[in-house]
Amino acid sequence: MTAASRALIIVDVQPTFCEGGALAVPGGNAVAARVAGYASAHRGDYELVVTTQDWHIDPGEHFSDTPDFVDTWPPHGVAGTAEAELHPALAGLAPDVRVKKGQYAAAYSGFEGVDETGSVLDAVLRCHGIEALDVVGLAESHCVKETALDGVRGGYRVRVLTDLTVPVSPEQGEAARAAMAEAGVELVPSDADVG
Repeated sequence: MTAASRALIIVDVQPTFCEGGALAVPGGNAVAARVAGYASAHRGDYELVVTTQDWHIDPGEHFSDTPDFVDTWPPHGVAGTAEAELHPALAGLAPDVRVKKGQYAAAYSGFEGVDETGSVLDAVLRCHGIEALDVVGLAESHCVKETALDGVRGGYRVRVLTDLTVPVSPEQGEAARAAMAEAGVELVPSDADVG
């Protein structure tokens, strides 16, 4: 597998999911810093660097004043707010593709989003001849997991770089890793050789 056929998918590294945000994941800011460092050091290893963002305009029942934190959540990732932008740690990233998801419905997987031209992520990846994905970001137990699983379903070879993500809780992280491994997602540290 060459750099020309691999993409780095940076999932939802946004202030809304970091400490101080509306739906903070413990360790989110540290993940943002590690992702930024990795992306900078390894840009040449990838044909494409893609970011995804929760970008909620009116996601219906996804938002709730009495959330159950399973199907409903407090308002977060509200389109046009500072919390919905990419994390400041990624200010110098200049991604090749920016995907926004969840405008009018719940959306966990990056494959549910569209880029600036309205193209779905799968179409963008196929247009560039991408065969393999490295998935990082927030949160491992939710949007990272769903993006990785959809990648496998789409026929991509998928790795999650385990030190560049963090779950909502240890228990949910354990369940997510089990589900991903069962589906064929490789769970490896970011210093593993690209194979």
